[in-house]
Amino acid sequence: MISIKKLRNNPQEIKDIISSKGSNIDISKIISLDEGVRGLLHQANTIRSEVNILSEKIGHAKKNNIDANNEIKKSRELGKKLKTIDKELNLTKELLLKNLYNIPNLAHSSVPIGEDANGNQVIRYGGEKPQFPFKVKDHTIIGKKLKLFDFKSGAKLSGTGFPVYTHLGALLERNLINSMINHHISNFGYKEIMPPVLMKKESMVTTGQLPKFEDDMYHTEVDNLYLAPTAEVPLTNIHRDEILDEKLLPINYVAYTPCFRREAGSYGKETHGLLRLHQFNKVELVKFTLPKNSYDDLELLTRQAETILQSLGLHYRVIELCTGDLSFSAAKCYDIEVWAPGEEKWLEVSSCSNFESFQSRRGNIRFRDSTDKKVDFLHTLNGSGLATPRLMVALLETYQTKTGNIQFPPKVSKFLQFQEKI
Repeated sequence: MISIKKLRNNPQEIKDIISSKGSNIDISKIISLDEGVRGLLHQANTIRSEVNILSEKIGHAKKNNIDANNEIKKSRELGKKLKTIDKELNLTKELLLKNLYNIPNLAHSSVPIGEDANGNQVIRYGGEKPQFPFKVKDHTIIGKKLKLFDFKSGAKLSGTGFPVYTHLGALLERNLINSMINHHISNFGYKEIMPPVLMKKESMVTTGQLPKFEDDMYHTEVDNLYLAPTAEVPLTNIHRDEILDEKLLPINYVAYTPCFRREAGSYGKETHGLLRLHQFNKVELVKFTLPKNSYDDLELLTRQAETILQSLGLHYRVIELCTGDLSFSAAKCYDIEVWAPGEEKWLEVSSCSNFESFQSRRGNIRFRDSTDKKVDFLHTLNGSGLATPRLMVALLETYQTKTGNIQFPPKVSKFLQFQEKI
């Protein structure tokens, strides 16, 4: 959420920045609502002050047997007026907050300007692009031949977009998750968390899924809980409404969760095989850090996520997203894309984002400075480490053999703790 003070002092600048993210939010309306809130607060405080003075006069009059009927009448009239103003104030505050929640985060000044994905910039490549002396197959053909997953049963159980992993496919998926978690714990000191995946509305508001993207969420109406679209939601909300000691920062969490996304607005997008699912597995990295360190931490987070692809021997690239392709909550983001030779295209497998204080303001997550003891909002970052379905696609298509089997190099088998022949 954007600071109302910052919005109040720089309305045109903020309007220009959010328009570069494709937002057409009416800033003047929000400024007007803010002025309304402050005006009503002033009226309410003035009336309370008058009521307090009258109360003193009434008390003094009663002690001294003096007639105070006029003061009592005036006090009651002011009380009724105050009640009306408070009601209008609460409604205006609610409307102001609703509008503030729909303003996207401001893009960092270093983010390239662009309208859509065409404005993204390639930062670097990693690994070698695989070459094959035979015609490569895509993962659906490979998976069907080797009986690694079953889309037909998934559709029968839950509908399209809910795959069933079978036998060695299930084992490979599980080992991939475990290997990534262990890698981040042992190499980078992340603390593992196993959170719930049913979230309160407040948790979804903190990370920016609500209210803007409610149509993309799975919701249990009876209990009013939402299925988490990513482990970023529970991990970030662990410290909601808390003040953390500066000495504890940075805090680094890693967690595996299944992820659920209706993606109501994604009709017509690529739905081939494992490429776009309503339920998928992902290992997530979340950092809580000091504002002065957050952009160094973003670079570090991205490099840490890349080490997974390096360990798997996959060809990948790191993309810096332009303003028009940034997510609603991100101030800056790097996407990591892996090359899938069977699909003949790049697949996004990770997004590493700095949200600055956008999420911490929504969730009231603060830190206390160890020197001056002042309290301020910290910065949050997250990165996928990584989404397993697309990693599975890249692994199967990169290490396929002419006979239609899968042969991992020893380094990859060791990382995955997967010695079985597929």
